[in-house]
Amino acid sequence: MGKVIIPENYKSCLSRYETQEAIGAIKNLMQKKLCMALKLKRVTAPLFVDPASGLNDDLNGIERPVTFDIPDAGVNAQVVHSLAKWKRMALYHYDFRVGKGLLTDMNAVRRDEELDNLHSVYVDQWDWEKIITREDRNLEYLKSTVNRIVGAICNALDEIKYQYEHLDTELCREVAFITSQELEDLYPNLTPKERENAYTKEHKTVCIMQIGDVLASGERHDGRAPDYDDWKLNCDILFWHEPLQCALEISSMGIRVDEKALDEQLTKAGCDDRRNLPFHKMLLEGKLPLTIGGGIGQSRICMLLLGKVHVGEVQASLWDEETLKACKKAGIEIL
Repeated sequence: MGKVIIPENYKSCLSRYETQEAIGAIKNLMQKKLCMALKLKRVTAPLFVDPASGLNDDLNGIERPVTFDIPDAGVNAQVVHSLAKWKRMALYHYDFRVGKGLLTDMNAVRRDEELDNLHSVYVDQWDWEKIITREDRNLEYLKSTVNRIVGAICNALDEIKYQYEHLDTELCREVAFITSQELEDLYPNLTPKERENAYTKEHKTVCIMQIGDVLASGERHDGRAPDYDDWKLNCDILFWHEPLQCALEISSMGIRVDEKALDEQLTKAGCDDRRNLPFHKMLLEGKLPLTIGGGIGQSRICMLLLGKVHVGEVQASLWDEETLKACKKAGIEIL
């Protein structure tokens, strides 16, 4: 059963018709702005991959992929969780050069997601990946890229508010950067999620860096698969979402593992069995380009810009009866 928060006196600024119209406008705007800001080209991406390729993302390592057989091809397939590894392989096969990258519409099914206002089993993202040099593998390059993404989102909001003048969403363009360890030091008695909310409420637009490794407390801020982000060079981007009074994560991204980081993280995570998978073998042998990349939630961006309180207001998915009844009673229009 899902958990739903119903804010008092919530009423959407937009009708259902206007909402659908605005979703289309946001998706068109964001694709163009991201391509310009990060020098990306749109490419076509898979909905499912061969599990033997090692290309599906393992997220926190416990989520079960949706698997089905394709009798005529004689193979099994997995619906993707995300495309972090596939994108890096695609940059190699498509012969992209340093400073250029790709953008995809990524659709995924995450069957084990815990459903609430922000989480659905259907995931839609702009997944992007860009080739960088070894000299670019540093925190300053990461921060510069984050600032470009935040700028693109804020610019999209300005244009949407021009079309829908009764929208009252406000975003802060200035990003507060902090590492997960600094966040733990600041709020030692709070849980990771409580820390995110406290810091984001104060600073409005936040980038939490270095996620995945064990902190001084012996805990992790959040789980990260060992074979795409470099845990020393990754981050989450969060905005304060006024209607729900919480931090809204819109992107998980980072500079990707090189040979050394992959070697270290596979061992730390107890995933040495992956070393012989095609993707991991190529990476450990230095055959794949060095990259930065991430996912930017399409439904999350629509929620943020349009002031919505439930992801079901901006995407079509499946929900438990209790959630549907609670939303209907509160006038939250689930698609």
